[in-house]
Amino acid sequence: MDQSVEALAAIPVRMGQAWDRGDAAGFAADFAEDAEFVAFDGTLLSGHEAIVAFHQPLFDTVLKGTRLVENQTVLARIVQPGVGYVHNRLGVVMAGESEPLPSRNSMQLFVMQWRDDRWQVVVSQNSRIVTLERQLQLDTLES
Repeated sequence: MDQSVEALAAIPVRMGQAWDRGDAAGFAADFAEDAEFVAFDGTLLSGHEAIVAFHQPLFDTVLKGTRLVENQTVLARIVQPGVGYVHNRLGVVMAGESEPLPSRNSMQLFVMQWRDDRWQVVVSQNSRIVTLERQLQLDTLES
């Protein structure tokens, strides 16, 4: 298999394709059995099966028909043999909409390890991109 930076960067692309199909098993296909995943809302998922189990009900309901756009690698790097990471930016377009709302833009971090002749995601965090101005508006609403 390919241990290149390009192979690292291909993982978020495959995940995005699976997301667009509403396929949680495909979405999690590159996650290690012992992977840790932090969802955009701060939920910590431990293990491959937990990642699938969390996403499929969402794909079947509130995320049905959504798609990922502007799914682009910002930075991919191998830090030592067998260990690399990817920073990836994307937006979520809800069903029936043509572009993502700014509140649906995310920056993702994937930490990957070479295991069983392939790159596997061992840690991932999905963070919403929120400007300081937007955060202050949200703070005002909550106070």
